Amino acid sequence: MRKLITITGIPVLLCFVLLISCKKSNNEPTVQPIGDEVLAKIKNLGFSTENVQAHEGGYLVEGDIVLTNEILNGTLDPKTLRIAEVEQYRTTALVTGLPRTISIRVNASLPARYAQAVDGAVARYNALNLQLRFARVTSGGNIVINPAPSGSGYLASAGFPSGGNPYSQVLVNRSYLDTWNINTVISIIAHEVGHCIGFRHTDYMGRQYSCGGSPVNEGSAGVGAIHIPGTPTGPDPNSWMLACINNGVNRPFNANDVIALNYLY
Repeated sequence: MRKLITITGIPVLLCFVLLISCKKSNNEPTVQPIGDEVLAKIKNLGFSTENVQAHEGGYLVEGDIVLTNEILNGTLDPKTLRIAEVEQYRTTALVTGLPRTISIRVNASLPARYAQAVDGAVARYNALNLQLRFARVTSGGNIVINPAPSGSGYLASAGFPSGGNPYSQVLVNRSYLDTWNINTVISIIAHEVGHCIGFRHTDYMGRQYSCGGSPVNEGSAGVGAIHIPGTPTGPDPNSWMLACINNGVNRPFNANDVIALNYLY
């Protein structure tokens, strides 16, 4: 499996086959079945119910997205979506109070390369001169980069904004990312921060586009992703928010990503 991005015909998930950034490998630990009531809530929000996993504070869906119990219990505004082609998508949960700076802290237990990766991701965002800026800090932090639990099958995970603030953490799988190409890790951090500020996968309606395998639509029923005007309605092979990625791939913002980020922020 692979997830988060696909390269030159070689799909890769932000989870992994040999590397999956948002998905799991065949050697991943056994997961407990998820109850029908939870799956129904996930489906009603427009997210895929395939390979759902229990996760800290909620459930992991679509390989690297955390749906918190708060979202599942309906205490947040629903994320309206429309089903379409491969385009840039957002949720209705966005960061508010613009202009503002989002601080990102790296857990002190993580190697220095993660601070380097955050610096690289921050530089990519700040180069766009958005109303939303980012800064790495050594204490506090609106978003904290933390190690994923041992045995996790994904490369990294994050959730969506709540109350006008970004999702509070990104979990990174050291089993892979400690040794992966630094530009790939930068791309993964930028991708997960994209979720934290409200972006969905560019190929949510057909993740086989970047991940290979059989067609899988991550969301349906008319809810889950809002198309961002000005972005393409056809395939966009280089978006930073594609679902899959391979080690060695660098995924900076492409022209359509820049349009999407400027439209929202």
